[in-house]
Amino acid sequence: MPAKDTAATRMLQGVTIFSDRSNPVSPVQTLSGIALEKMNSLSVADAMRFFSGVQLKDYGGLGGLKTLNVRSMGTNHTGVFYDGIQLGNAQNGTVDLGRFSLDNIEQIDLYNAQKGVLLQPAKGFAAASAIYLQSRKPVFREGEKTHGKVAFKTGAFGLVNPSLRLEQRLSERLSAVVSSEWLHGNGRYKFRYTNGTYDTTAIRQNAAIDAARVEAGLYGQLKDSSSWQAKVYYYNSTRGLPGAIVSNKFLNGQHQWDRNLFIQSSYKKQFGKRYTMLLNAKFMYDYVRYLDTAIVTVDGPLMNRYQQKEYYFSSANQYKITSFWDVALSADFQVNEMTAVNLDHFAIPTRYSTLAAAATQLHLGPVELQGNLLATVVNETTKAYTAGRDFHKLTPTILVSWQPFREEDLKIRAFYKNSFRMPTFNDMYYSTVGNPALRPESAKQYNIGTGYTRSSGGFLQFFSLQADAYYTHVKDKIVASPGRNFQWMMQNIGAVDIYGIDASVQLSPVLLPAVKTDFSVKYTYQKALDKSNPAEVNYKDQIAYIPVHSGSFIAHASWHKWDVNYSFIYVGERYFLNTNIPLYYMEPWYTSDVSVTTSLLFGRKLVKLTGELNNVFNQYYDVVINYPMPGRYYRLTASINF
Repeated sequence: MPAKDTAATRMLQGVTIFSDRSNPVSPVQTLSGIALEKMNSLSVADAMRFFSGVQLKDYGGLGGLKTLNVRSMGTNHTGVFYDGIQLGNAQNGTVDLGRFSLDNIEQIDLYNAQKGVLLQPAKGFAAASAIYLQSRKPVFREGEKTHGKVAFKTGAFGLVNPSLRLEQRLSERLSAVVSSEWLHGNGRYKFRYTNGTYDTTAIRQNAAIDAARVEAGLYGQLKDSSSWQAKVYYYNSTRGLPGAIVSNKFLNGQHQWDRNLFIQSSYKKQFGKRYTMLLNAKFMYDYVRYLDTAIVTVDGPLMNRYQQKEYYFSSANQYKITSFWDVALSADFQVNEMTAVNLDHFAIPTRYSTLAAAATQLHLGPVELQGNLLATVVNETTKAYTAGRDFHKLTPTILVSWQPFREEDLKIRAFYKNSFRMPTFNDMYYSTVGNPALRPESAKQYNIGTGYTRSSGGFLQFFSLQADAYYTHVKDKIVASPGRNFQWMMQNIGAVDIYGIDASVQLSPVLLPAVKTDFSVKYTYQKALDKSNPAEVNYKDQIAYIPVHSGSFIAHASWHKWDVNYSFIYVGERYFLNTNIPLYYMEPWYTSDVSVTTSLLFGRKLVKLTGELNNVFNQYYDVVINYPMPGRYYRLTASINF
């Protein structure tokens, strides 16, 4: 934070737009601060497309579902944490990252294996990979009590997106923040459709969205140096579900209403120099109403209503035995309840999850060694039909990092992790395909990699090289397959072997005086092979939607009050089914996005104006088969800080 200048207001320029953060034991990719502001992205999901090893499933448009798949393991193997507490959905296991706007996000971290710290909830040790979203915390200069930001976005497809953020210092040790936004769009974008017989350009229909988000947070610092925070989050949306374009059907009558509320709090206190405690608690309520006019019941068009509740408490404790040896013990307890309001034949399940993790870390000079053992116990009950079996399992993790040269920030790292994901309520109880006898999917991950970072005052001010090679085996994969009497049912019959390489290079050279530049290149190679059944024709074929080659490129330049950003994403050829034959082939796609931002002073207020042109070359493509993505489109943003 620069010293306060009472004579003038200064505009500050960011230096690095995209950087990986050096971590002692686990591979991590980070987007923060200025980087997030410069991305041509509206939501967290859009921004995370630029991470290596990530596949984004995007069903198109402003309101389309957006979920992430890390290293081809499936969405349910990735934990998503908001301000340190996990977001969840026991019904389908997915978190729609399109609900989280970048306007209120300060930092995004993607960890393979887990976050490389001991003091964290037991759930932090559980997932195969983890996304950490850190909301913006209020920061005040000396003598400042109130500040905020008003922004307005507009653009193609009827986009209207006003947002407001207000930060208030209530006392010396207490501050508050409120962030809200409204998103509206008609979703009417052009797309290209071909079925092999004819080729046409049409307009996407039934893709409109109206969504409102409101967050409020309190941040406190007590006299004993302990800290606490509390947050309330509410999201309300109504959206059309345009559906897949199949058999020349361009209009679907599906609609969905969502209401999501959660309240969470954290408390952290250090006792002396050795012991630290972290407590977390959360309550979540989720309501979904789904309409399908194509299905007619005795009461009219199909209308399903689902409710979920989650209760969560966590205690994490870390103790420093010596200067080089730390130990930790974490315990979580969670209850998930689900009911279908208007369905007579529904299981109404309740899941009780208890997790306990014992962890240790050794700091042995250039070597960092971390290990943990996680115990998970799951008990399930239902009010109707058969409940899922009780489950308990121990899963170990070992992470190690070695810095061979004291003067150079070069690290060689490796990890082994055993993890699993529980079947969702949909997997076990949905309609006639659910199977209460399902076992969890299990995964074993092996990773070896290196990272090198260097900063200097010369021509190359910053340089970073990161590379990781990995192998993962997933067994008991949950897939739908024909059962008795050819009735489809969820079963544990899948197995996948995944071999991959993630690599990135980032640098900030001084190309011209007074011009600051940053470049980032990311590349992913993945072979994700179906090893379910040697007798099947698709044995050892690449699994659906996973490209062998993918990558991204970002270039950013700052000159005085101007910022220019160019981003490029490439996704190689894929197949939309596990059988790799020409009938299921999907062509590669790539998009280019450009943005220009300028800053100016209006009175003593900082005003920013941004223009974006996305998919510059108007490429028509599908991320998910038959769900066409928008062609070329634009966005305009104006914001003022006060």
